[in-house]
Amino acid sequence: MTGCAARACWQASVAIVASALLLQGCELAVIGAAGTAAYSIAEDRRASGTQFDDRTIPPRAESRVYDRFKGKVHVTATSFNRAVLLTGEVPDEATRQEISRIVLGIAGVRSVTNEMQISAPTASSVRLNDEYITVQVKGRIMGSSKVSAMHARTVVEDGVVYLLGLVTQEEANEAVELARTTDGVRKVVTIFEYCKPTDEPCRPAPVAKEPWNSRARLPGSGS
Repeated sequence: MTGCAARACWQASVAIVASALLLQGCELAVIGAAGTAAYSIAEDRRASGTQFDDRTIPPRAESRVYDRFKGKVHVTATSFNRAVLLTGEVPDEATRQEISRIVLGIAGVRSVTNEMQISAPTASSVRLNDEYITVQVKGRIMGSSKVSAMHARTVVEDGVVYLLGLVTQEEANEAVELARTTDGVRKVVTIFEYCKPTDEPCRPAPVAKEPWNSRARLPGSGS
């Protein structure tokens, strides 16, 4: 099977998994990049420039790692608030450390958490199962009234759920509980940054007031 054909097969498999979950009744509007778009930029606790960096840092990181190691490693980079999480598999500790240095050298990156495992790359069946778990966990967070998927991001690697974002302790507890009790999850690792509800980034958004309707009837008015 060619690379393009294999990629198409993989994408189709993931789509089938997501469709199956929707049919099972999961209240998922959209997952991934499109799902993030369902939230307004104003809801995000990061500055707009940081949001842009978090979108551009992962492809740059993965490209540099690929240029250095080609197909010898399996690396996924995720950035939140310019803090990068690295997951995947590498052949040895030296490679693992070098990848950390490569990513830390990218402009805008302020920290790297390297959770890469020293092992052979995971099989496609394992990665497909990770996609399945990701959809489940994201869906449960999206359905929660205690934590927003905008603030708590989900990454799954070999059945391990990594949670990252900028949250209050209460929000973190809710996200961990939702992830921990999801079928197929082996372990939950938190890489959150914490803030208090009184801190500027984490203050609850003001409740929108009902706009005044000049056509509404006033008490005592005849029309």
